Amino acid sequence: MLKSVLTAAIAAAGFLAAASAGATAADARGDWVRANGASKIRITSCGNALCGKLIWLRTPRNDTKNPDTAKRDRPLLGIDIVQSMKPTGKGGQWKGKVYNAEDGKTYTGFIALEGAEKLKLEGCVMGGLICKGETWTRAQ
Repeated sequence: MLKSVLTAAIAAAGFLAAASAGATAADARGDWVRANGASKIRITSCGNALCGKLIWLRTPRNDTKNPDTAKRDRPLLGIDIVQSMKPTGKGGQWKGKVYNAEDGKTYTGFIALEGAEKLKLEGCVMGGLICKGETWTRAQ
């Protein structure tokens, strides 16, 4: 009897932990507007990670800074700029890659929720020692 109760309690705890982890990831999903209002990304699940596509630009343009010359004529709209973000173990934070179309480089990246309506997006060099980022606002 005690073994059955313990098994049920462990299963319930595991279910609650999984549900709360999913809720945290779900909070980061959605549309986010850059602080200057010039662009919007949509963060969605991609397997067991989070990814973000550029879905709107005030001034649409091509990926002219891409180091791959074959990609310089492609439109930026639809490009994954937030790539393979996985939970870091710190609540509401994910680590992966961020593509910066302004310089054509891909950086180690972090996203972190700052409440329900704000998302910090950072690109880092030197293994995360030097980071630069912006706070994005959830789109209405």
